[in-house]
Amino acid sequence: MGTDLAGKTTLEYEAMSIDEALGSLRTSADGLTGSESWRRINVFGFNEVTEKKKSVVVEFLQRYWGPMPGLLELTILLSLVVKHELEAGIIFALLTMNTVIGQMQSRGSQRALGALKKRLAVKARVLRDGGWTTIEAREIVPGDIISVGLGDVVPADAKLTDGELSIDQSVLTGESLPADRRPSGIIYSGSIIRRGEARAVVVNTGGRTYFGKTAELVKIAKPKSHQEQIMLAIVRYMMILGIGALVLVAAYAAATGAAVLSILTFAVIFLMAAVPVALPAVMTIVQSVGATELAGKGVLVTRLDSVEDAASIDVLCLDKTGTITQNMLSVSDVVPFNPHTKEEVIALAGWASQEQEKDAIDIAVLDNARAAKIDLDSHERVSFIPFDPSTKKSEAVVAAGEKRFRVIKGAPQTVLSLCKDLDEGIIGRANRTVDELSLKGYRTLGVARSYDDDFTGIRFVGLLALADPPRPDSRDMISGARELGVKPVMLTGDHIAIAREIARRVSIGDKIIRAEEFRNLSASEQARMIEEIDGIAEIYPEDKYRIVTLLQSRDHMVGMTGDGVNDAPALKQAEMGIAVGGSTDVAKASASMVLTEPGVRVIIDAIKTSRHIYQRMLTWVINKVTKVIQVLGLLTIGFFWFHAPVVSLLGMALLIFANDFVTMSLATDNVEGTPNPDTWDVRNITLASLFIGVLFVGAGVVALYIGSRYFQLELDRLRTFIMLALIFTGQFRVYIVRERRRFWSSRPGKELILATAAATIAFGLLGVSGWIVPSVTPVQMLCVFGLSAVFTFAIDSLKLIVFRKFGL
Repeated sequence: MGTDLAGKTTLEYEAMSIDEALGSLRTSADGLTGSESWRRINVFGFNEVTEKKKSVVVEFLQRYWGPMPGLLELTILLSLVVKHELEAGIIFALLTMNTVIGQMQSRGSQRALGALKKRLAVKARVLRDGGWTTIEAREIVPGDIISVGLGDVVPADAKLTDGELSIDQSVLTGESLPADRRPSGIIYSGSIIRRGEARAVVVNTGGRTYFGKTAELVKIAKPKSHQEQIMLAIVRYMMILGIGALVLVAAYAAATGAAVLSILTFAVIFLMAAVPVALPAVMTIVQSVGATELAGKGVLVTRLDSVEDAASIDVLCLDKTGTITQNMLSVSDVVPFNPHTKEEVIALAGWASQEQEKDAIDIAVLDNARAAKIDLDSHERVSFIPFDPSTKKSEAVVAAGEKRFRVIKGAPQTVLSLCKDLDEGIIGRANRTVDELSLKGYRTLGVARSYDDDFTGIRFVGLLALADPPRPDSRDMISGARELGVKPVMLTGDHIAIAREIARRVSIGDKIIRAEEFRNLSASEQARMIEEIDGIAEIYPEDKYRIVTLLQSRDHMVGMTGDGVNDAPALKQAEMGIAVGGSTDVAKASASMVLTEPGVRVIIDAIKTSRHIYQRMLTWVINKVTKVIQVLGLLTIGFFWFHAPVVSLLGMALLIFANDFVTMSLATDNVEGTPNPDTWDVRNITLASLFIGVLFVGAGVVALYIGSRYFQLELDRLRTFIMLALIFTGQFRVYIVRERRRFWSSRPGKELILATAAATIAFGLLGVSGWIVPSVTPVQMLCVFGLSAVFTFAIDSLKLIVFRKFGL
């Protein structure tokens, strides 16, 4: 039984007749027995999305494993060997802080699958043992006969056996217009019944449903961790420099007979200098500040690293329904036929509509009447017959004083067929207008009425064009994306005619193709075409996911917007997945950003804010790499000069705090974003920093010379003197590297000014107090302060040349 029943897809069942489907499922119109249903649960499992849970403790402990944690753990171990427990404790505290922050951020990503499971947690009416019963949807099996009606969420993929339905499946397929289903038609799990009542046989459950396949994609979807790649690249370049300098110094130390413990101490100092201990914490804080900024603009960030990724977005995939459009039917045009007016057509259509039925078309017609300020209460509606899919019309009897007339609203051909004495010219014009509107993707309604108390004397009045209109800010958002160097691409499950009309109205482009054309291409042709087109219509959820991954394979950074279940896998896979206002819980849980207010113009604000964050983070990295080169170079030269470290282990710990953690204040610095997507070219960043760092090594050598020869400081006090030189140049250096132009081109952030001023004063006082480090005199402190300031700001012109050379 299991093999036969589990082998067919929902689409294969759609092609079968009802009898063939019942036979294939080994069931009948009378449904299954209770015992048979439980046997099938053993074969197919429950009608739910399965989830493999991971231990929170194991996940947390795994964060202590990896290249970056490994380097920090090695530094801790060496610190303990050389009996510097305080420094080991400081580094362990920093490592744990990074681990806790990472764990807190990752747990949020587990919500997507939970939302999918919750969506399936509905009740269902099932025919079991010859009688109707209500059960949990998770207990439904293939072969069950179910009953669905107005407002129900379809619990599984099913094939109608009798009855007719109008269903809303926009959250699944992206189709904005309601879809009609008749016997033998397929209704998908997760769609909503908007009209009618029907019986259906369940053909697939759980992971084999249309909805379940989307859930499976959500489970596997995950963008590359660009943040992790960036950090590893930075660490790699720094470690190459650090290990190279350490090998050189260690070889010289061994040749001169230095003790092993001294070499190990020097190794710890080099590791502390080279490993960017604060990088994960700084990146998280900078991103958190950016997330707070976005929250004030109506963007809720649910995956923190997407804030930085958004700066590099160069392709923005836009779901049409709910993102570009409002996901709400409205009357787009009214075409009256002489001698009638638009107002008359609107009023008549309004009388043939009823809000209580919650029919999407009726609501759109009534909203249009209200917008046109038509007083529908001026006439009394005597009777009303709701829309019936079999007759394709709704109608009403309306009283105007003592006179009564009949109003009909429905499919144009149906309404025309009921009219008497129609002129061929009217028929021809009506058909041409319907064809023209259909080519633009509009659904049309015909409106007619009777005259002179003769309910059979129906005359054609006019046409209504229905569509899902664009959001008012969609055109501006698309224009804004292009101005930022981001290419917009529209993805929709709607018919290509609708897609092309919407693309025209929002100026997204005219190169719109069908998904079928795209699927028929080879992988290489798909990769080429996706970079050339403006949109794809008639697509499935897996198509959206495939398009995002295909763009990523071509080294694009991808943004994706959406609001429905069908968008969830692509939202989760994209570097910047944006759930727009009114999104389903599934879309919100899968996205990395959620718009909390109507409108999409804020997407451009999110990209701009992320580019500000990139500039702040770039400043920190340049400052850090420059400092590493400065410290490593000075330590190496100093060892050859004095045969001992010129910075103590404690001094290095203080230096990390002063130059790495104080510059966290860059998170709120005043910056200017770039007009094009940003990319982390770590190689060029390192090379540019190398040139600047070498200049600062020169400043350190001058400080060594002044401290040892002019002030004639012994080694311990010289170490304090050099520590202050490194701290002061670090505080001043951030002011020249924060600007890609002249350092005075923009005003630094208030927090940055306060933080660097406080660090300069605090460490200056520490240096002269002799509290935990050997003291220097106030004159010596002021001398190194002046030297650091003059030298740092003097090299601003050289910095400008270097930044331009390496494209920073």
